[in-house]
Amino acid sequence: MASSSIKAISTTSPFKASSSPSSQPPSSSKPSLLSFLHTSSSNPISLTLSHSHSHAHNSHSHSFLITNVLKTADSSETSVSKSQNLKPTSSDSTPTILVSEKLGEAGLQVLRGFGNLDCAYNLSPEELCAKISTCDALIVRSGTKVTRQVFEAAKGRLKVVGRAGVGIDNVDLQAATEFGCLVVNAPTANTVAAAEHGIALLTAMSRNVAQADASIKAGKWLRNKYVGVSLVGKTLAVMGFGKVGSEVARRAKGLGMNVISHDPYAPADRARAVGVDLVSFEQAIATADFISLHMPLTPATSKVFNDETFAKMKKGVRIINVARGGVIDEDALVRALDSGVVAQAALDVFTEEPPTKDSKLVQHENVTLTPHLGASTKEAQEGVAIEIAEAVVGALKGELSATAVNAPMVPPEVLSELSPYVVLAEKLGKLAVQLVAGGSGITSVRVVYKSARDPDDLDTRLLRAMITKGIIEPISASFINLVNADFVAKQKGLRISEERVAVDSSPEFPVDSIQVQISNVGSKFASSVSESGSISIEGKVKYGEPHLTCLGSFGVDVSLEGNLILCRQVDQPGMIGQVGNILGNDNVNVSFMSVGRTVQKKALMAIGVDEEPNKRTLEKIGKVPDIEEFVFLNL
Repeated sequence: MASSSIKAISTTSPFKASSSPSSQPPSSSKPSLLSFLHTSSSNPISLTLSHSHSHAHNSHSHSFLITNVLKTADSSETSVSKSQNLKPTSSDSTPTILVSEKLGEAGLQVLRGFGNLDCAYNLSPEELCAKISTCDALIVRSGTKVTRQVFEAAKGRLKVVGRAGVGIDNVDLQAATEFGCLVVNAPTANTVAAAEHGIALLTAMSRNVAQADASIKAGKWLRNKYVGVSLVGKTLAVMGFGKVGSEVARRAKGLGMNVISHDPYAPADRARAVGVDLVSFEQAIATADFISLHMPLTPATSKVFNDETFAKMKKGVRIINVARGGVIDEDALVRALDSGVVAQAALDVFTEEPPTKDSKLVQHENVTLTPHLGASTKEAQEGVAIEIAEAVVGALKGELSATAVNAPMVPPEVLSELSPYVVLAEKLGKLAVQLVAGGSGITSVRVVYKSARDPDDLDTRLLRAMITKGIIEPISASFINLVNADFVAKQKGLRISEERVAVDSSPEFPVDSIQVQISNVGSKFASSVSESGSISIEGKVKYGEPHLTCLGSFGVDVSLEGNLILCRQVDQPGMIGQVGNILGNDNVNVSFMSVGRTVQKKALMAIGVDEEPNKRTLEKIGKVPDIEEFVFLNL
């Protein structure tokens, strides 16, 4: 933790109590759940709810599946329509399931036993749009693009899209949610296959197997040219210690390699159990002889391996990628290969698939390539087929799946009452994770709900899911909702504990404030650390909008919208003017400024800005005398 005398420029990692009535939202205020349902808050929204019976509730209550998200911009009313359970009850209602790419026979048998199966492969976008209006479910792999046009062409009939695999880059989640279509995937069945392929590329690359094979077939015998490197004693950096990454690490240890890993969520004890040390991103890339990529493709990780990153690596490093092509800047990789910074690369995935024939990367003699074969074993294909078929059938029956990536379940009365606090909860989670220092693994989160209500009258499942969403989504490929929040958190070793504290306020409002604490981590902003040593933030809903009310020991009043710069400073005149002039001179528009003070003559200045300042502007702020530390946060 930085001392108060140290200035720190903090940006996000590449993985990335008053109870007065005025602090509560007006009863008519209903902020949308668009962020929770992966829709754009800039679009007009309406909320349509479809009814399904839930045996887990009392007979007088029901559970509702949020299937269509739209709210009229000039109306605060919520429209609710009810439809029957999706399970077919007669031959007339037997669902039609379209499979647009090859699926294992075991999965097809599951589908045939439930509905009308239509296997139509290699459909053009136009052909898919023409056919989809007669289908209740669609199953794809990575080759079919399920765009907004597909959902529009379905005319409301399409109930579920199943992705036979992990990534859902080819499915428009926002459109799926808007059109009331559940999206499920199959994240577990191909784990071992992908890990084995990563090891296959690692060993083939290190011994020049592909190049030597091609030379012999060309009639050459070049033993001296294709001298390889040994793996024993070399350091492998596994970038992403999830299912596949951890399996690669186990196998690499068996080859005698020293394995380190960077993953902001991997628990240190789980890594230590297989002999792996968790390190920072910078340490991983600077010390590794081999780097194996197993990170998701998110805005934060897009082209994270670029000219700047390659320049920090050990000369002669070798790179393996069986994750997502977009995490590597392919032009930068070619330059690194030409300069010798990167000795070799072995790639199974590409930014554009298939890559062009004249690609410099494809034609480079020090690159070993395979056509996205990570999950391509007979065993994995059958496992994925069964997993996705069962998930799709379950969704058509109206059941919930831990692999659902949108459309949460929530009672309508709870949804209506908690809607403004849902936005607050996600914002607090998103803010908290950005305060965690790089290299710190998050394992424990404590949430405190302050409320005047009896604990049994406060349903916090949706709020907990939204906090989980805010913490995990910025640095993960996971899509969090009420269905899968606890499941994903458990997978990532994240334990979320909840506490309800009674306060003397109006029971008319379900929550007075929400506090999020992250313990056993370093902080980018020392002022966010409470006396207990945890990163601690607290917020309220005021006039229907989320506000930050406490950061560490500082009381603040900050609207949680847009971008935010937090500065700890010596409390003296002129500080606001100095920072404001820097931002104004660099054409950064300030939306608000707020200052909170402590008795130690310290102040916390919060500045809302419309756009992200560039690095030079942030450096100028850091050089202002008497600013002890600051951090930029994207909310």
